Amino acid sequence: MKGYVREVWPQGHPDLPEPGIGVLLVNLGTPAATDYWSVRRYLSEFLSDRRVIELSPWLWQPILQGIILTVRPGKSGRAYDAIWDRETNESPLRRITREQNDALAGRLGEKYPSVQVRWAMRYGVPSLKSEIGSLIESGCRRILLLPLYPQYSAATTATACDEAFRVLMKQRWQASLRVTPPYHDDPAYISALVASLQGMLESLSWEPEVVLASFHGLPRECLEKGDPYHCHCQKTGRLLREALGWSEDRLRVTFQSRFGPKAWLQPYSDDTVKQLAGEGIKRLAILSPGFAADCLETLEEVAIGLKETFLAAGGEEFCYVPCLNTRDDHMDFLEGLIERELSGWL
Repeated sequence: MKGYVREVWPQGHPDLPEPGIGVLLVNLGTPAATDYWSVRRYLSEFLSDRRVIELSPWLWQPILQGIILTVRPGKSGRAYDAIWDRETNESPLRRITREQNDALAGRLGEKYPSVQVRWAMRYGVPSLKSEIGSLIESGCRRILLLPLYPQYSAATTATACDEAFRVLMKQRWQASLRVTPPYHDDPAYISALVASLQGMLESLSWEPEVVLASFHGLPRECLEKGDPYHCHCQKTGRLLREALGWSEDRLRVTFQSRFGPKAWLQPYSDDTVKQLAGEGIKRLAILSPGFAADCLETLEEVAIGLKETFLAAGGEEFCYVPCLNTRDDHMDFLEGLIERELSGWL
């Protein structure tokens, strides 16, 4: 992007930074620590989002601030503690997202000096407000928002966009904003998933009889209201299955992390794991194609929790396939996605 020509500015014009392009990676969020109050602050912000809990605040907030935020922070804190990165003193999600940012900043910075790559969390820190503000202050008049959610949902991608536009609402000189589309069916993303799964399976001394693609769940009513998330998950599973040349019995799509009394997307991952063990399946592998980085829901709920469930129900061998994280093929894909969506700006 061409810089400002300072020689033609009117006398006394305020100084401006050289114009640039910002790329902002956005993930869900994480508490700053595993203690009760850190987890409570995070959960309060997360569960107060009307995109996440579609209830009137008059009904929901007394329940949330009373019963739920009295009990759940302790339970969630213990779960976070089981996977916490002691070396960096942060959650795996925060560490991996930061490492993804660093890798992409290095790659893109070499080719496009005017591009700045930052990362933010929808809930917690660094916030979208702070990072968008920082990009604008440094001269970025054009910003590409990259929600790290392969499958679109109002409770993930849309709320990240909501917050970004709320930040811009308070800017006198708004930056132009683009948002990357969901990439649940992108061939490079599917290829990276295939390579990751095949590489893990080749490292095992046994072969799984069934592989589950476990996605985060949503209330069933979200699908009925028009949210495409369920369809995106199913398409990811189908494309993955076709690329591997497997049958529907060999690779199955399931949904985890349900919360509350409502019906959620099915089949449920925990029920499926028990059912498979009851049917005599002894060797099981699970991957999480809905997460760009390993987090509480993958490392604690799947790698620990579902493993315990499967073995307790009669299973013998269990393997969790890590998320794509900072794999080279994942970084290649994200770099290509960014370059494609910056077309006309670079």
